Amino acid sequence: MKTIAVIGGGITGVTSAYALARRGFAVTLIERHRYPGMEASFANGGQLSASNAESWNQRSTIFKGLRWMLRKDAPLLVNPRPSWHKLSWFAEFAAAIPHYRANTVATARMAVAAREHLFSWAREEAIDFDLKHKGILHIYRDKASFDHAGAVSALLAEGGLAQRRVTPSEMRAIEPALAGAFYGGFYTESDASGDIHKFTAGLAAAAGRLGVRCLYGRSVLAAKAVDGGVNVCHGDVHASERERFDAVVVCAGTESRALAAMLGDRVNVYPVKGYSITINLHDADSRAGAPQVSLLDDATKLVASRLGAARLRVAGTAEFNGHNHDIRADRIRPLVHWVEQCFPGVSTRDLVPWAGLRPMMPNMLPRVGGGRHPGVFYNTGHGHLGWTLSAATADMIGGIVADALRP
Repeated sequence: MKTIAVIGGGITGVTSAYALARRGFAVTLIERHRYPGMEASFANGGQLSASNAESWNQRSTIFKGLRWMLRKDAPLLVNPRPSWHKLSWFAEFAAAIPHYRANTVATARMAVAAREHLFSWAREEAIDFDLKHKGILHIYRDKASFDHAGAVSALLAEGGLAQRRVTPSEMRAIEPALAGAFYGGFYTESDASGDIHKFTAGLAAAAGRLGVRCLYGRSVLAAKAVDGGVNVCHGDVHASERERFDAVVVCAGTESRALAAMLGDRVNVYPVKGYSITINLHDADSRAGAPQVSLLDDATKLVASRLGAARLRVAGTAEFNGHNHDIRADRIRPLVHWVEQCFPGVSTRDLVPWAGLRPMMPNMLPRVGGGRHPGVFYNTGHGHLGWTLSAATADMIGGIVADALRP
């Protein structure tokens, strides 16, 4: 039986390990934290959102970033301090602008395909993750943004995603708790929401039942491609161990760039920080005043998802500030203010702030495939759509590895 090391125990690593185990491989999952899903897969916006597949590679994104650079509460914030990593990433981001349409369609197609795997795995393994099949409502406050959304909707349709335009009155019929003045919206009934961390933990347990050896609390100290496989040295504060595997799949989020360098590859993942708040809905008024339908507000670039009866997750923003995990009050405040404006019946007295680093490739497409050396593979760089795309890319990498290692 061929042996595979999967490095990284977030959503992409866990789904990859599960997909490989289902194909009959002997899989070892190596994760530096004590539990799976403790970084970008811990408290994201909760959306399984093919409707959010639009590529960021647009000139308008660059102009907004420059305009917002001095605004601490801006949806997109770039630390002006230069680094080679940041400069090279933005240069490649700009170079990918001509591929905006093709990449948007490709991402939508991948997101639609991912649903079949993710929902079937959840059913087969009886994973409870606060899943809501209530769709996602995108809300727009002016004609220009609404018209742009119409053009994007046409691209998403090419990728197999159906949406419908809705008027302000239809928006309130879909989500009666929503307050404020809006120009219109787009509603994607086939989208869903849920708790990524609960799903990741549940699928990791299922992978263990399939025979995956899960090594938690162990960091990869070195990795090298050799004849006939890959040597991986992993350890904790007490001891280290060197093992040879037939192949390795790097799913290490923002650490994938450093691991790729060890293995002779360049994977230009950049850590793009996002923030979230989880509001505990203790009283009846807050539970009644919180949305049941997941939303995306185009103006603020914030998303909201109801997680079970007693939690509301609000997330968003993009901050280019290197490997920085600080939770800044001036970045959390706009999320709280948004809830108070759009859902005034919700008490924000009890909330938990969080920040995580999204692993983003410059062209907004995940890196899925082989490296320079036989036995080296990547499934990383999913950015803000990690959960949405993870089941599809896990199935893809499973097939790629199986084909490569077939006798």
